[in-house]
Amino acid sequence: MSVVEERYEKWVGHPNLDPQYLDVLKAMDAEEKNDAFYTLIEFGTAGMRGLLGPGTNRINLHTIRKATQGFANYIKAHGEAACEAGIAIGYDNRHMSREFAFDSAKLLAKNGIKSYVFESLRPTPELSFAVRELGCFGGIMITASHNPKEYNGYKLYDEKGCQLVPALAAQVIDQVNAIEDELAIDTNVTPEEEKRITVIGKKVDDSYYAKVLGIQLNPEVKKDIKIVFSPEHGTANIPVQVVYRRAGYHCIPVEEQCSPDPDFSNTPTPNPEQPGAYELALKYAADNDADIILVCDPDADRMGVGVKHDGEYVVMTGNQSGAVLLEYILSQMEEKDIMPSNPVMFNTVVTSDLGEKVAKAHGVETEKTLTGFKFIGEKVAKYEKTGEKNYVFGYEESYGSLIKPFVRDKDAPQACLMLAEAAAYYKEKGKDLVDVLNDLYAQHGTYEESQVALTLSGEAGANRIKQILADLRKDAPKEINGTPVVRAEDYNECTITENGETTELTGFTKSDVLKYYLADGSWIAVRPSGTEPKCKFYFCIVGKDKEDAHNKTLAYQKAMAELTGTAE
Repeated sequence: MSVVEERYEKWVGHPNLDPQYLDVLKAMDAEEKNDAFYTLIEFGTAGMRGLLGPGTNRINLHTIRKATQGFANYIKAHGEAACEAGIAIGYDNRHMSREFAFDSAKLLAKNGIKSYVFESLRPTPELSFAVRELGCFGGIMITASHNPKEYNGYKLYDEKGCQLVPALAAQVIDQVNAIEDELAIDTNVTPEEEKRITVIGKKVDDSYYAKVLGIQLNPEVKKDIKIVFSPEHGTANIPVQVVYRRAGYHCIPVEEQCSPDPDFSNTPTPNPEQPGAYELALKYAADNDADIILVCDPDADRMGVGVKHDGEYVVMTGNQSGAVLLEYILSQMEEKDIMPSNPVMFNTVVTSDLGEKVAKAHGVETEKTLTGFKFIGEKVAKYEKTGEKNYVFGYEESYGSLIKPFVRDKDAPQACLMLAEAAAYYKEKGKDLVDVLNDLYAQHGTYEESQVALTLSGEAGANRIKQILADLRKDAPKEINGTPVVRAEDYNECTITENGETTELTGFTKSDVLKYYLADGSWIAVRPSGTEPKCKFYFCIVGKDKEDAHNKTLAYQKAMAELTGTAE
């Protein structure tokens, strides 16, 4: 009997199998069985994320329990104080999110660990805030972020409200992997054990909203702007509307997308990186002559932006909106003489160079991290402790940013408030946010940033992604589209290759990322997604003007597709 068949038969015949999964298992064909059982769903440095359903390679009550029991063992290893401090638990609008959250709380209770569970869906950044506000030992967030409706996921946080960095995640992974039978774990609690579970809500909400409102740099700005806002059926709906109302902004919600619908029925996609997320918001904007469009992903850590410019709506990339936010924040800090000493901005190795140039123009240092906001959170904690540098902003290219670090993850409600303030501020000066971006291009050079995500599902897809990276390492490109590669960085091998010499790349945890710097000032990076079955190609292309940058981008994209054998 194959490993797949052994695992399948074990699940079908196990007395502890949750009844909801039995009919689904019995209806599986050979291909479905293989995909559900060919491997154990990976609990990695970003937690777990995967398709919902029964099987060892799926997100379900049993794989969630295995992860939670591993986390519980990790907590208990830190002593009674950690168990008493407890764990904050949040969840989004997805199928089974609430069930997974309260089931996890029960399992923690059985292990003698307190938990604080939100009464209903809340944003990921508010979970991060709750960990800090309640003095918890850590946190659990049940979410698949911007993935399609078929997915769910599980993320872990430390006592600082930061997602577990690799060194800590490795300790939890060891505990999770030591559990051999996820089906043997039950969550039946006694009345006494259940007392360890506390349901939280409004008090934490109000504390969070107060902190968000406190980020304003110009609260007195004339709020003569119309904002169309969509939470894409997710957790941003109430927090963003409450914050706008209290700050005095006029917000027009996309009503069809405000219900917490796990099927995302009224949006083609809940991912702000994809055009479909803006379709209905764009119609609302045109009907209401809105100044800006703001779209949040389901767990409200990312914010997409559309701007009315010269009579048309322009959807900004995360690199563009991040650069504009950065320019507004730093310019206002300078103008008000509140720039701290030794200021530092954080972004990632796949974030555009434009932000770094903006920061430098304002006397702010940039430090780069790997993809994953936990690495930015780790840097914030480091400098908070040493006092060596002072945080002023952090962002990723994928629409995630953090204004003030009372949260240690991407925070869309903060970003929505600051973006609205920036739009109102510049409108008083006769500009929109695209005008501000164009000013930055005039000052620092014209950039076009893009991403090509190649979806490769299942076992064959996972192997294909590994092969793409292996082939690039084996036969490293010397030129791309006729432009010489002047420097190559390999974050897995920790090497820099430049001028024919190889030196050590330091300051980063090992990660499967390749980055190629080109002679024209552009760069291209390749990495597998940590949360989806995708191989991602990042392009940061410099041109003489927008047309030149765009044409070069298309040429580089085609060249990379041919180089990696992924051309359609």
